[in-house]
Amino acid sequence: MRIRLHGTPAETAAALNGTPREGTPPMTTPDNRVVLTIEQAAERLGIGRTTMYALIKTGQIRTVTIGRLRRVPTFCLDEYVQNLLSNPTQLDHAA
Repeated sequence: MRIRLHGTPAETAAALNGTPREGTPPMTTPDNRVVLTIEQAAERLGIGRTTMYALIKTGQIRTVTIGRLRRVPTFCLDEYVQNLLSNPTQLDHAA
């Protein structure tokens, strides 16, 4: 079975070694799954499936291919949230 990570070579090596990016705390799941389906990952972030696919398409969330299946490593969700925290968006007008 072939596993292919979508990202830079350095990110691929880190992912295969099981090490998230520096400063990224591991996100645990109740059943300790390492990878999630697109739907599970979307649910975990509290977003819709379409939004999740858009984030994957733009490269904001990385995925792996296991055989013919696309999965989202839990540490990639951690990375995405860390990136959101390190680059807060500016709101012009408060709601």
